[in-house]
Amino acid sequence: MNTLRAKFALLLVVSIVAVVALITLAMMYFFATPKDIEAGLLARQLITLERLGKQNPESELLSRQPSAGEPDGDASELLRAAAAQLGATLDVAVTHHAKSSQLWTVSLRVGPGSWVLVDIDSLSDPALWEWLAFITIGVGSIAVFAAHRMSRPLALLEAAAESIGPDGSVAVFSERGPAEVRVTAAAINSLSLRLKRAMESRMRLVAAAGHDFRTPLTRMRLRAEFVSDDEEQALWLKDIDELERIADSAIQLVREEATKASVQVIRVDELVKIIVDELRQQNLPIGVMDTVEVYAKADRLALSRALRNLLINAATHGVRGVVNVTGGTSIKVTISDEGPGIAPNLLDQVFEPFFRADRARRQAIPGAGLGLTISREIIRKYGGDIRIRNSADGGLVQIVDLPSVT
Repeated sequence: MNTLRAKFALLLVVSIVAVVALITLAMMYFFATPKDIEAGLLARQLITLERLGKQNPESELLSRQPSAGEPDGDASELLRAAAAQLGATLDVAVTHHAKSSQLWTVSLRVGPGSWVLVDIDSLSDPALWEWLAFITIGVGSIAVFAAHRMSRPLALLEAAAESIGPDGSVAVFSERGPAEVRVTAAAINSLSLRLKRAMESRMRLVAAAGHDFRTPLTRMRLRAEFVSDDEEQALWLKDIDELERIADSAIQLVREEATKASVQVIRVDELVKIIVDELRQQNLPIGVMDTVEVYAKADRLALSRALRNLLINAATHGVRGVVNVTGGTSIKVTISDEGPGIAPNLLDQVFEPFFRADRARRQAIPGAGLGLTISREIIRKYGGDIRIRNSADGGLVQIVDLPSVT
């Protein structure tokens, strides 16, 4: 019952069945014949049958024994009491009919060995559940059809929301069917097109800005070479290097969002070990504590770049990093460090472009501040995500979740 269509159908069935049940109960209450009146009318007929039977006790229409069905003492007593109110004494026994639960058989003694057997409708309340079951089946069929028609526009919206990809793209829907469905599909397609154009425009703007940075930076570098003061020249070149890193990172971020990389099955634990070995050769304090054999679908180069950014963060900002790889329904790459961590009020900002937890470290540790942003963009492209939290023992914990494949 999690789909919108099923909820509509259930709502319609429950509503209509409830209304029918209330109307049926009201009809039974206001228009049904009371049991005592019905029993009195039946007693009058039985008194007449008894007189006729006594006048001809040897008639072939009479039975030589009463009905053998299951006796109903309450109904028998009800008929005797009704006859007594009419001034007659009847020897009757009411039994349940063998072929129908809604019928009774009245055995009326008219002589020493003679009985009149009469089949009558039950004096009990009708089986309301049978009527409601019939109504429910009929209404259910109509409700499912009606819900299907009514919920198609909303189902399109639900499908559109579920089809949004990691890059923000929305699937294109066929503009066919009833008028309301065509209008909804057209609106979704128009929204998808506008979103796509807006994202492409943003990517082109960032890429163009990053590319256009290179020419003035090159001129600045050439001019800095002619600065006579060595200390001033070093400061100029350091600032230029940082601007170039920012431009390169911005262009790299655009490429990650726009590039349709080839996806393959990758053994993640081996990839992590390879990256850690490369970083250790660069004298970065990073190590592997424990891994299991796990596989994920991703572009090897892109996933390597994302994990490398996270491991470098742990080795530089976190003093020393340790990585674990675990499996199960999803892959978890947990990177822990021994650094100071991040203030809790800043944890929600760590994935923002150019974010730095400590502005004072901008000059001490080179970087553009886009490493986490790029890493999350890559991981989300392949159906995963990154979570960051402070460890109870101090330091920062970066957790990468990826869908596992066998």
